[in-house]
Amino acid sequence: MEGKIFLPVVAGPTASGKTALAVQLAKRFDGEVVSADSMQIYSDLKIGTARPSEQEMMGVPHHLTGFVPLSARYSVADYVRDAKRVISEIVSRGKQPILCGGTGLYIDSLVDNLVFSEDRENPKLREHLKKRAEEEGAKALLEELRGIDPKTAERLHPNNLGRIIRALELYYNTGMTMSEQIERSRRQPSPYRPCVLVLCCRDRKALYQRINRRVDDMIKAGLLDEARYVNSLSAAPTARQAIGYKEFAPYFAGEIPLEKAIENLKQATRRYAKRQLTWFRRRRDAHFIFIDDYSYTGALTDAAAAILEECRDG
Repeated sequence: MEGKIFLPVVAGPTASGKTALAVQLAKRFDGEVVSADSMQIYSDLKIGTARPSEQEMMGVPHHLTGFVPLSARYSVADYVRDAKRVISEIVSRGKQPILCGGTGLYIDSLVDNLVFSEDRENPKLREHLKKRAEEEGAKALLEELRGIDPKTAERLHPNNLGRIIRALELYYNTGMTMSEQIERSRRQPSPYRPCVLVLCCRDRKALYQRINRRVDDMIKAGLLDEARYVNSLSAAPTARQAIGYKEFAPYFAGEIPLEKAIENLKQATRRYAKRQLTWFRRRRDAHFIFIDDYSYTGALTDAAAAILEECRDG
């Protein structure tokens, strides 16, 4: 483990308070925050992705947010490359990098040093798979993937069409399944010594209440205008399919009332939080912190800091 970079990770479902804790830990450990959120990377997605505001960052530098144009394609491999570079720069300044986010694939790929193949993009194949998804449905592609790579298919939700297509594209381009690639990459030692903190609630209803309040706050902050803008862009398919934006498309089309769109968003976010928790529970090295055990922020920060110190010095 000697020579590896100590890397605290603040993970957990949406609305669990990851950003607030990461900022407090950064202040305590003289650190900088590196985002691990697959939607906060986009330049025009602020409210719907809960990208930290200047006030929420409290003067702590944050990296890898709002730097990718909506029209650009940004892969997990791109994220791992950029995150490694940023972390090295933070360490070179004598600061402590702190990874913070809810995208499990980003976190696992970085801290476990998953090495992605350099297969070239195949636009024709991708368009073919997208067209098939429109005609046959995402479930048909997922079943096809199950016959090729059952391990990856088991991890993917039928609604996660982008990941399904990516897994099929990888296989048809390289002849290697995503599971085989991950298995091969895990033989490469990670440059990091991670300490993974996962925020959650003992009472799931408490988390769902936090999610509902967050959505209400987003609406008040102007999410509707942001969603209208995103849905008007033909060159931003990823953003239009993101939670927080796609739920308003039927409302803009006059198909459902606003109240129904907002309720759909709350429901989609609650389901997403459940999937996030399922993902993070698979990490054997995760330290779960139940936020409803603490009556004030300082106590939560103290508990998290104690775990990090034990990981760092142990």
